[in-house]
Amino acid sequence: MISRWLGRRSTSASHANPLSGLSVPSSAGVLTCRVLDPVSEPVRQAEFVVTDSAGRRIVGGETDPYGTLVAAVPAGEYRIAVTAEGFTPYRGSATVTESGHSGLGDISLQVAAPPQLPDPGEWEIDLMHSQISFSARHIGLARIRGRFNSFAGAVRIGERMEHSAMHVIIDAASIDTNVKMRDDHLRSKDFFDVANYPTMEFYSDRFVHRGGSRWAITGALTLHGVSRTVTLDSQYLGMGNGIQGETRAAVHSTAELHREDFTLTWQTMLGHGIAAVGSSIAVELDIQIIPKGSGAPAS
Repeated sequence: MISRWLGRRSTSASHANPLSGLSVPSSAGVLTCRVLDPVSEPVRQAEFVVTDSAGRRIVGGETDPYGTLVAAVPAGEYRIAVTAEGFTPYRGSATVTESGHSGLGDISLQVAAPPQLPDPGEWEIDLMHSQISFSARHIGLARIRGRFNSFAGAVRIGERMEHSAMHVIIDAASIDTNVKMRDDHLRSKDFFDVANYPTMEFYSDRFVHRGGSRWAITGALTLHGVSRTVTLDSQYLGMGNGIQGETRAAVHSTAELHREDFTLTWQTMLGHGIAAVGSSIAVELDIQIIPKGSGAPAS
């Protein structure tokens, strides 16, 4: 493993060059570095992107378990960006020569200041700047995407963020995939049966900090008359001010649902046993909240 070679010192001729066993085109060179935290421990799975002088992405990926980045790239001038959850991003440059090795050495990432949390109190979802969307696999190929156009929600921020709660109500009939025939089918008894189950609800009073800006928001989702525990994998995006100075906070959340868990079992099979609609539904929420009663503008 190259990362292990990079961490060794040896007087053996065969190990004098840690990259001697790596074969690259003659017009290319190798770019390496090791990403460390402030106490010199490796940062695994830090994301890196290498771009050329025109800003085009050349290669990207994650550091290995030893915090090492190794990339073979054409000779030239490059910019390197390294990011990791909870750390301040690193940006640097490097020159790679033909058949050369450009080593940036150890890159030390500094701990980032945590984003400011919303003040305790009652907040509400700003509907004009929020979206609840989803996607599902169609005939085992591309994904069909849609959203719900009508929903409302409130968030009670506790003295500690972990003591917060949220309640969201979604109008099931507002489903919109931009195809009327499909939307009408989704509203029918085959799927959401909106005549009998007009709303979906999510309630959570369990906010768990996963480190950095990551949170897990776990609660009960009631859909099609069935309640199941669902966890939203959430990234808190921080606070800011709108165009009229109003205070806002934002979060991006994702979850994966399975239709069968909510008795949404309609299915038709195509040739070779391919299902028309996939079982797994990817849900994505982009939410902005404002203090309750603040009357934020629509723009």
